[in-house]
Amino acid sequence: MSGFVSFVSSGPGDPELLTVKAVDRLQKADAILFDDLSAGAILEHAKPDADLVGVGKRAGRPSPKQDHVSQLLVDYAKDGAHVVRLKSGDSGIFGRLEEELTALKAASVGFEIIPGVTSACAAAAAAGIPLTRRLVARRVQFVTGHDVAGALPGDLNLQALADPGATTVLFMPKRTFPELAEKLFASGLRRDCPALLAENVSHADQSLTRTTMAELAETLKSEISSAPGLILFGELAES
Repeated sequence: MSGFVSFVSSGPGDPELLTVKAVDRLQKADAILFDDLSAGAILEHAKPDADLVGVGKRAGRPSPKQDHVSQLLVDYAKDGAHVVRLKSGDSGIFGRLEEELTALKAASVGFEIIPGVTSACAAAAAAGIPLTRRLVARRVQFVTGHDVAGALPGDLNLQALADPGATTVLFMPKRTFPELAEKLFASGLRRDCPALLAENVSHADQSLTRTTMAELAETLKSEISSAPGLILFGELAES
């Protein structure tokens, strides 16, 4: 008997930001494989006898290998289980979704993808700003701050990232941000370009720091908290 996998996007962590469809799948799941940032109150929607398996990845901490996570999905589904793969934010944004989809397709396992609130949108909402503005911010770009080895990606389009007409959101950015900022300044970005550091978005200990690119780069050279965060920069960041 073949099961089914629902990729459920949990949003940034506040259970009230779950979609109705996400709650429905959580309540029906036989097994839930969840990321660290999707734990806590969100898992209260699981039925009492569901298997809850933590498979989250956090920088600097031991974590399951991606091949192992993908194989768990296949194994549960092949046993006939309705599986929820619970991913933080939106599962299609820097969530390694495609690798898990590839494994399911190879094993002929059915799946669905349920979108959710990205941490970028949640951070902007918490800060009381839009991500776009007519004539000022006509484009939004989401960029990862590190490659598979944890270093700053070497193939970033610096001219695009330095575009004054864009709102840019950096995911997993803090350790590589000082290096990236210097490259962006050399590509024409203003040193006083507004920047927003958002940490623990939508949680009780949420922190929003409005600053400039240069000041934030200097701060992150020596002060990096372990809290998950993102950096948003562009003209709208000072609104």
